[in-house]
Amino acid sequence: MKPVRVLLTTTSYQDIAGPHHALLECTGIEIACQRGPLSEEQMLELVGDFDAILCGDDVISHAVLKKAAPRLKILSKYGIGVDKIDVKAATEMGIPLSFCPGVNHTTVAEHTFALLLALYRQLVEEVNFTRSGNWKRLTGHEIMGKTIGIVGLGRIGKEVATRAKAFGMTVIAYDVYWDEVFASIHDIARAADMAEIFIKSDIISLHTNLTPETREMVRAETIATMKDGVILLNCSRGEVVNTADLAAALESGKVGGYGADVLDEEPPPADHSLLKAKNCIITPHIGSRTYESVQRQAMMAAQNLLHLLRGEKPLAQVNDAPPPEALI
Repeated sequence: MKPVRVLLTTTSYQDIAGPHHALLECTGIEIACQRGPLSEEQMLELVGDFDAILCGDDVISHAVLKKAAPRLKILSKYGIGVDKIDVKAATEMGIPLSFCPGVNHTTVAEHTFALLLALYRQLVEEVNFTRSGNWKRLTGHEIMGKTIGIVGLGRIGKEVATRAKAFGMTVIAYDVYWDEVFASIHDIARAADMAEIFIKSDIISLHTNLTPETREMVRAETIATMKDGVILLNCSRGEVVNTADLAAALESGKVGGYGADVLDEEPPPADHSLLKAKNCIITPHIGSRTYESVQRQAMMAAQNLLHLLRGEKPLAQVNDAPPPEALI
């Protein structure tokens, strides 16, 4: 009988020590590690001989799933974003897709504020000055009293909102699924639509899923409605902004700064327009990469995988495909 083989692609899982490693190692599962995120072409080269994939932000398209069949029985997503996975195809093929909600909202919210404060106080530029021996003192801004508009008031958006209130900011938000109790407790105004967020906010923080409606929602047309000098923060998906339009708005000063943990291409090519754009801070998708968050996510992803390998329901699942027959 062939041993159970699992393809593990998420680098955070691999790089951070913790009990998640022992949890899988003691099962006798054969684990093959790759350094993701992997493109469709890379995934097509690898799949076909694995029973399960513990994935990060790899492209798992219909073509990948077709190549992986019939052996592939399980997808365990490390994290919450599944826009790179063809969920419909996985469901039609009877492949359960588990994920890890509720494990990284604190970490991503903290990273959002790190980007915000770095932009408002020009911290990166100032540190570079002092490192080079140049005692140049720039004048920054306070965030107290500013209006922050949050697109997506889910777990992460709520954590951003509570921190914003602690900083003395006015918070408005937009979400299709509105939590009236939370909004009332924290004095958060409900925007009628994303257009109202764009018009009224000094700072716009994006925490939405990537959907056909949100893809490139920040583009020349919507940027034109924003306040001059608006600060944009993006810890959701790089594809929610039009890169060329944003780079042009940064150059003109219409957008006063862009802080993002995501890009439309990851890793980006050396000539990506945002890497050297004015007043732009890009981090390499590390918003949820803290020791605390990684261990939470990794444990949940591993537990989800083991539940499914045993023919049991995972802790959290995206689709409604039933667990396979027990493999271990």
